[in-house]
Amino acid sequence: MKATFGHMGTLTPVMEMILEDLGHESVTPNRPTRQTLALGAKYAPEFACIPFKIVLGTYLEGLKKGADTLISGGGYGPCRAGLYGELHRRILNDLDHDHDFIFFWPPLRKPGHFYRQLHKLKGPHSWRFLWKTIRKAYGKLAVLDGLEMRAQFIRPREYKRGSTSRAFDQAYALMRRARSAPEIKEAGAEARAIMEKVTFDQTRKPLKVGIIGEIYVQLEPFANFFLEEQLGHMGVEVRRSIYLTSYTRHDVLSTKGDMSSRRLAVPYLAQKVGGHGQNSVGDIIRYAKQGYDGVVQLAPFSCIPEIVAKSLVPRLSKDYGIPVLTLFIDEQTGAAGVQTRLEAFVDLMEQRRHRGQREAGRSSGPPDSPVQDKIS
Repeated sequence: MKATFGHMGTLTPVMEMILEDLGHESVTPNRPTRQTLALGAKYAPEFACIPFKIVLGTYLEGLKKGADTLISGGGYGPCRAGLYGELHRRILNDLDHDHDFIFFWPPLRKPGHFYRQLHKLKGPHSWRFLWKTIRKAYGKLAVLDGLEMRAQFIRPREYKRGSTSRAFDQAYALMRRARSAPEIKEAGAEARAIMEKVTFDQTRKPLKVGIIGEIYVQLEPFANFFLEEQLGHMGVEVRRSIYLTSYTRHDVLSTKGDMSSRRLAVPYLAQKVGGHGQNSVGDIIRYAKQGYDGVVQLAPFSCIPEIVAKSLVPRLSKDYGIPVLTLFIDEQTGAAGVQTRLEAFVDLMEQRRHRGQREAGRSSGPPDSPVQDKIS
């Protein structure tokens, strides 16, 4: 089997490792580019979302490099992501591509189907060997998540602009090459040491922003215009609501999702609306309670769950005194426009922080209720 898959953040080296451990040839996708998106958009339905188009473009690039099998997964429920696999398959069949397709539903939703797909993937190996491979992969994901979090902390405090990103790239390359469990442990320690060599100002108190929204545009830097790095260079510490390990625990291995966010959302949105819509509502409240300066909601254009969440943003922003910037992204979105909106949002948060400090200095009473963010 020569298999390829959609590129999504730090998942790529983990999928590459799993495939090779199981005896397959990994046609590892490159990081998406504008050409990847244009290729996918050429054959995708007009109103398909940007994750669909990027992944379709990635598949086409992988098939051109000799892949004969595509591997993907999707959600279950109102979100259209559950239809992506079938629609991708039909489009590629119409283009006369000869390929097999392994599509994973969440294991607790359709266990029989999940078992059959997993059986195809594991090949002649035992279930015990597969379990060991998956456990090892989860350990690698945990290290990569930790490195991302450390980079998000250091970047707005770094003395030399870009030093954090360069260190992370070195650490990422180390982790990509690690295969066995001892190698992953050793590479993880070395990667963390590389990150700790970045010099930064420990006294600096940067703005803090929570990133919420749909999983693909959160995790794939190309899809969100490298938003984390942009904000970090503007002096903003970010924290995403989704990391690959938390997604595995709350969404892949559970039918309930992240209950901490869902419980917070209930007074405003009492039912699941597909995707991460309900979680986005709860995450705004969670970040506000944790003292964050703002929230950025990322969503593909036409994503219904995030549109539902966006409709509640004005009320949430007023009730919890936190500005929210919503970015709906498609192939027409320009990098310059995103950067301009981020700069304006950072200016807004800085003004609110300074105003709060002045008011706190004049009075021990509570500050005036903040005005709803006009940018969102």
